[in-house]
Amino acid sequence: QVQLVESGGGLVQAGGSLRLSCAASGLTFSRYAMGWFRQAPGKDREFVAAIIWNNGATYKDDSVKGRFTISRDNAKNTVYLQINSLKPEDTAVYYCAAGFGLGDNLYYRRSYDHWGQGTQVTVSS
Repeated sequence: QVQLVESGGGLVQAGGSLRLSCAASGLTFSRYAMGWFRQAPGKDREFVAAIIWNNGATYKDDSVKGRFTISRDNAKNTVYLQINSLKPEDTAVYYCAAGFGLGDNLYYRRSYDHWGQGTQVTVSS
């Protein structure tokens, strides 16, 4: 029974910061790549950032580089997304996902095996 549970979202003023967390259970966490995606109403779910399983290398969409940081704590089975300098365009439901053997397919939601239910981030202007 794999479960991913996101937390840390909320209503934030533009320019503020949030740290999202995703707690995983039911899988060997350290062997999975972890990703963050987001989806705004009426839009497709889009890639935000990912961190691979073995060496901690991280990947980010160009739209969030410099403001978003992904990290993981394998001892706690948790992946984090630190978001700084929030903009109204960041408003979305943020989802975490786990994938095994993704290779060079980290950017595609179809590549991931497990998904959380999401946490809402709303940024006011």
